[in-house]
Amino acid sequence: MTCRLLSLSSEAMWPELLRLLENRDNPDQTVETDVRAMLDAVRKGGDSAVLEYVRRFDCPDMRPPLRVPAEDLEQAARDIPAESLDCIKQAADNIRAFHEAQKDRSWFLTRDDGTILGQKIEAVDRAGLYVPGGRGGNTPLISSLLMTAIPAQAAGVREIAVVTPPRADGTLNPHILAAAYLLGVHEIYRMGGAWAIAALAYGTETIPAVDKVVGPGGLFVATAKRKVFGQVGIDMIAGPSEILVLSDADSDPKWVAADMLSQAEHDVCASAVLVTDSRPLAEAVQKELEVQLSTLPRRDIAQKALADNGKIIVTADLTAAVEAVNRIAPEHLELCVADPFALLPQIRNAGSVFLGRSAPEALGDYFAGPNHTLPTSGTARFSSPLGVDDFRKRSSFLYYTREALAEAAPRIADFARREGLEAHARSALSRRQTNEKGETNP
Repeated sequence: MTCRLLSLSSEAMWPELLRLLENRDNPDQTVETDVRAMLDAVRKGGDSAVLEYVRRFDCPDMRPPLRVPAEDLEQAARDIPAESLDCIKQAADNIRAFHEAQKDRSWFLTRDDGTILGQKIEAVDRAGLYVPGGRGGNTPLISSLLMTAIPAQAAGVREIAVVTPPRADGTLNPHILAAAYLLGVHEIYRMGGAWAIAALAYGTETIPAVDKVVGPGGLFVATAKRKVFGQVGIDMIAGPSEILVLSDADSDPKWVAADMLSQAEHDVCASAVLVTDSRPLAEAVQKELEVQLSTLPRRDIAQKALADNGKIIVTADLTAAVEAVNRIAPEHLELCVADPFALLPQIRNAGSVFLGRSAPEALGDYFAGPNHTLPTSGTARFSSPLGVDDFRKRSSFLYYTREALAEAAPRIADFARREGLEAHARSALSRRQTNEKGETNP
């Protein structure tokens, strides 16, 4: 049996589901010591330490500089097939349009007494983007570059630095370089892993430190991001990929199975879940998973992911199915039902929601526009997809006239003295106005 089938016919069955989910948010601690050593080495050794790790793990003959020459980006854009470049451009246009619409604005408000209050929004000065290299650099995550660089640009980030692991010969996949050229991102370094995160966070002789590090990565990268948080900002600690398909009885089992496998093939820790009020559909999908697995190139990975983390959950009705969704809080949620917009207001916890039977999760991975860097492991309960706001920060500001402060000063002093902070009180009261007779106004 490829994927376990559960029945949530009553509230009494919920503990079983929660038990199956309880370990997905527990980070693997096995690499903590190694990552800490890597971070310390780069902080102390700079470029030489980074080069040592690159040679050890990726390219034995790596030579400086780590930065890719600008002319290599332009050459890559000429070398890759024109249809590939056009595909990247179309996706980039969609992603940019979506993220441009996210931008918030600075604002202010005024009061009759002359007081001015407001909020000022600024982008971080410098952002570091981690782009996984895929298997040996042969399956580059071009989409991850688009999904991190474009919101940073929309936010107004002045400097963007990209790090990505080199291939065994020290080069980067030309599709990554061509995408960077197309976006106008020119600062790219041939390095990956925890040492790349360290270089971005602490800086080296040739790599200026950044203010924020974003982007997906494996266990070493995720652990390194967690360790450097506080030195720099980070987007999130991403766990294994997840999909939850909520379906009624009328969906095509072949489509549902294909969508579940689209995430199961990522890695053996990925999670693929179907929640439905139809047992016949559940059983049909279970069989279809076996059929499609037989011809999947990454069959072994997907099969283990389904066996370990896959679930098909049958509920009494769609109301109970929605409750299951909100408890699981999936990264990707597909609403494969007749009227997905009727269910959308009921969804409280999900990273990205795909509405209807013609919106497979892969659409969001690459092309539609919304960001594919999403909260995992149930963190959609309190966090959001990567977006423009991740590259911006807010400053509040306020202005009081002398008269407005004089009016507020006694109240400020009252607060301060009740908290035992006399200097605060005196600071506010010291600015009280003096009238024409030389008397201090209250």
